Amino acid sequence: MQAAVLAAPGTIALEQVLLPEPGPGELRIRLEGCGVCASNLEPWVGLEWLQYPGEAGGLGHEGWGVVDALGDGVSGFAVGDRVAAFAERSFAQFDIACAEMAVRLPPALDGQPFPGEPLACAFNIFRRSAIEPGQSVAIIGIGFLGAILTRLASEAGARVIAVSRRAESLELARHYGAAETVAMDDHYAIIKQVKALTDERLCERVIECVGKQWPLDLAGELIAFGGRLVVAGYHQDGPRQVNMQAWNWKGIDVINAHERDPEVQMRGLREAVEAVAGGRLDPEPLYTGQYPLARLADALDATRDKPGGFVKALVMMG
Repeated sequence: MQAAVLAAPGTIALEQVLLPEPGPGELRIRLEGCGVCASNLEPWVGLEWLQYPGEAGGLGHEGWGVVDALGDGVSGFAVGDRVAAFAERSFAQFDIACAEMAVRLPPALDGQPFPGEPLACAFNIFRRSAIEPGQSVAIIGIGFLGAILTRLASEAGARVIAVSRRAESLELARHYGAAETVAMDDHYAIIKQVKALTDERLCERVIECVGKQWPLDLAGELIAFGGRLVVAGYHQDGPRQVNMQAWNWKGIDVINAHERDPEVQMRGLREAVEAVAGGRLDPEPLYTGQYPLARLADALDATRDKPGGFVKALVMMG
């Protein structure tokens, strides 16, 4: 099969590798596609503690496709089932997943892309945010994750204040239900605007979706006394500093919403499948770029550079 290999920082090699065989309790999936995650960018640029070259298919973890083979002891799946799964080498034509970490996609999703892992993340983050009707919720960073969280929070009866850098991101936030939008350009101007929008109370919930120092600092400023600050951005490029004095003074709860419990991950995936299949959530406008596997490098560059209107890239196996 063909698989993409991160040969060195900034270099993708397309290689012919052996077709993987499913072990006991595993599925082999003939992949239709795999989403590109912002967490791919630091390895793409280069992190000193990573080893290069990486594993075949190794950056891809947002895959979906059709079950191609079953390992011993697998029940509940059949060859030909269309599935989304938590797997780790999905920038390739085939990947292996534990059957317990896969979910069958219903007919309502036939023909639709379904990057299950980030959709599941959004639903799990939303649950951890414990959003209640009538609350003011600031969502910092409106990309794929921020847009979905905007929809879920507004649907829950919250007043969403979307804070993002690009004008098209703020327009996207309004499409997904944001009541207010604030340009993410000037730290103190943002705080002033959010105070004005909330009668000085600030926000009972703040969800940081960027994964950088400044948005985390901003989240600490926008959170109300006794509020809940939810870290949804993936901070993988080194340590962070926080204003613990302010966090203590405000008496806030801080939630790291990156789930590692397989049961919780699967709960989010099942909720995402139900929501999209049932029409409650339409992620289609967020899939703004499709690339063949041979152009994975271009998909990574687009994810980094965000050309006009870009939200999320999908690598399609074709």
